Amino acid sequence: MATRSPPLPQSKPEDDPDQPLPTRHTRTLTSSLPAHRKKGTGVRPWLLLDSTGQTQVAEAGKHAIMRRTGLPARDLRVLDPLLSYPSSILGRERAIVINLEHIKAIVTANEVLLLNFKDPSVMPFVDELQSRILCHHRSTIAQEGANNIDDSNCIIRTASSRNFSARFSQDEEGKGEDKQGPDQNPEVLPFEFVALEACLEATCSCLENEATTLEQEAHPALDKLTSKISTLNLERVRQIKSRLVAITGRVQKVRVELEHLLDDDEDMAEMYLTEKQLLENSSTSSMNERDDMDEEVLGPDMVDRH
Repeated sequence: MATRSPPLPQSKPEDDPDQPLPTRHTRTLTSSLPAHRKKGTGVRPWLLLDSTGQTQVAEAGKHAIMRRTGLPARDLRVLDPLLSYPSSILGRERAIVINLEHIKAIVTANEVLLLNFKDPSVMPFVDELQSRILCHHRSTIAQEGANNIDDSNCIIRTASSRNFSARFSQDEEGKGEDKQGPDQNPEVLPFEFVALEACLEATCSCLENEATTLEQEAHPALDKLTSKISTLNLERVRQIKSRLVAITGRVQKVRVELEHLLDDDEDMAEMYLTEKQLLENSSTSSMNERDDMDEEVLGPDMVDRH
């Protein structure tokens, strides 16, 4: 199956040296370097959110992230803040690479790695993502029967969430009528889709807020230009138009990427990380059981021969 390559950057400065360093404040992702070597510019802080909602900050280089996620180096370049890549969502064997506006993340079957979590524009997204992951964790426990709490409002989305997950979840029509049945609870979304949904909503909300702000500035500027044509009023309208063109271009890039993703069944299948992980674990377990059975069968035969 052909793997879709990441888009080319609009500008490509020289590559920075990349050396992994040990994690600070948390568990170590990479081996320590000699003390006399300076910290490589390729080593950056990452925020890790696991499937239980716990967070930790770790410093890691490109090679440490590649080993942890199974991603090739060319996919990590998409997230490089020094390069200008267009919006992209890349589904890979063990991870999803998300580069949408201010969000640069790697999503696996059981954790999310955020690169620019210290950005003020990203902090609200981090809080929302952690809230959804906690909610997803409680819903998973409830579905497995570990407790009998009613988390029906958290199973798919938080109260502030929109309906982006409808593409990935079962049809919810008539759910209210069947909710009282013992086996009619809605299916919990896989972890990777909960994270992906949060990224999509944050991106759309960011673009929507900028467009709303621009619209609020545009009407008074146009009214002033209509009442009095002057250099100042013309310049103000020109600047607003330039910002409108820029926002329109960004929206179009996100839209094209989503349409391309939804139209490609292979790319969509690649994003089912939890299912692939379960199949891999099941296959490994079956192989181990088969080896144990072979040893039990061969054992008595070997004794009889001696």
